[in-house]
Amino acid sequence: MVAKAANGIDALRLIGEEAPDVVFLDIRMPGLTGLDVAARLVADATPPHIVFVTAFDQYAVEAFEHSAVDYLLKPASLERLDKTVAKLKAALRAREPAATGITAATLQALLAQLGGAAAVVAPAAAPAPAPTLQWIRASQGDQTRLISIDEVIYFQSNDKYTSVFLADGESLIRTPISKLREQLDEQKFWQIHRSVIVAAHHVAGTRQDFRGRLMVQLKGREEQLVVSRNYVDLFRQM
Repeated sequence: MVAKAANGIDALRLIGEEAPDVVFLDIRMPGLTGLDVAARLVADATPPHIVFVTAFDQYAVEAFEHSAVDYLLKPASLERLDKTVAKLKAALRAREPAATGITAATLQALLAQLGGAAAVVAPAAAPAPAPTLQWIRASQGDQTRLISIDEVIYFQSNDKYTSVFLADGESLIRTPISKLREQLDEQKFWQIHRSVIVAAHHVAGTRQDFRGRLMVQLKGREEQLVVSRNYVDLFRQM
């Protein structure tokens, strides 16, 4: 599967949802730069293989050549792209650990080496975030309800719809969970699976089931929600 993100924030979200083996990161992206995204990825236990795409001149590219990071200089030639693909295929066949040698310190050094070039191409400040969702219009049977976001316990993807679980039942909305996530306060609502977003104040704790999966336990409810491996870090301190 191939997925494409328009900015660094969307890139992190897509990578978390799809868990790809290989990620191509443009240095110049709005919101978060390619280096910002890479710094977050390498902190994960199983980071993907990272290839930077850059328009920096040859002097700046030397910084990439002296690190354990592959890169493509725009506009990339087919010959250079073939070399990168061959390198990635070899690493995947050998099951080498992704992002070998890439650490937060490596990326900081890379930024320092890029120096003025990075400052020149830095994107403009991101626009102010849109107001977070406060009310939801949802269907419940043959009725339409206006639900305060504070009533929601969790959201779960349900085919073309999203189920909204409340203390008094379940309602449906037409907004896909990927779009819904963009409208929620990420401090109050945690995505724990590509198909589940839970209200943080309804989380009682976590446990591991007999299969070793991390499960979220909810306050006053019997059901437990599976946490996918991409979101386990949310609960490491619990």
